[in-house]
Amino acid sequence: MPTKLDRILNSIDPDRNLDEIACRVDDALNSYRMEKGLIHNWSEFRLVLSKFCSHVEKVVLRINSSLFDLDMYWGRCCRIFMKEYGASGEKTAFEIARTGTEGGLPSLFKLVAKRMGEEYAQREIAAGVGCFYGSLDVDEKLAVCDEYLQKYGHLLPSELTEGSAARIKANFLKVLEEHPRTIQRLRNISRK
Repeated sequence: MPTKLDRILNSIDPDRNLDEIACRVDDALNSYRMEKGLIHNWSEFRLVLSKFCSHVEKVVLRINSSLFDLDMYWGRCCRIFMKEYGASGEKTAFEIARTGTEGGLPSLFKLVAKRMGEEYAQREIAAGVGCFYGSLDVDEKLAVCDEYLQKYGHLLPSELTEGSAARIKANFLKVLEEHPRTIQRLRNISRK
C-alpha cells in the first residue's frame, strides 16, 4: 500500500509534470508560425516576442483566451533575456533577431519557450508539494522526511545526510520540490 510520501512523489513524477510540460512546449514551438527570419525594428521585435510568449502560455497551460497584454508578455521575455544574457539581455536578444547570429529568432523562441515551461513546471511541483506538506502535522512531517531519507537518501549528497540529516530536515520542502529533477536526471543517465 503506497504511503503518503509515495503518493506525493508519484503525483510529481517527471513523467507527470516535467516531461508533459516539455511536450507542450514542443507543441507550442511547432505550432507557432514565424513570419520573418530577421527583425530590424525594435517595436516589431517586442510585439513578435510578446505574441510568441502569449502563444506558449496558451498552449502549455491549455487556456483559450484572446486577452493579450503586450507589456506583461514583454516583461516576461525581458526577464528571460536578462537571466540568459545579462543586464542588457533584451538588447542582446534584439541583436540576435536583427542579425540572425547565434541561431537567430528561432533560438530566441526556443529559449523563451523552454524557460517558460521550466517556470510552469516548477510552479506546479511547488503547489503540489506545498499542499501536501502543509496538510501534515509535525510528527507526520518528521516521519515523511525519515521515510524519504530511507528510500532516497542515497541520491542526496553525503554531506547533507550525515548525522541526523538536520540540513535535509530543515529544508525538506525544497528537497521534495527538487525530487522530480533528480529522478529525471537519473532516468536520462540510464537511457544513455
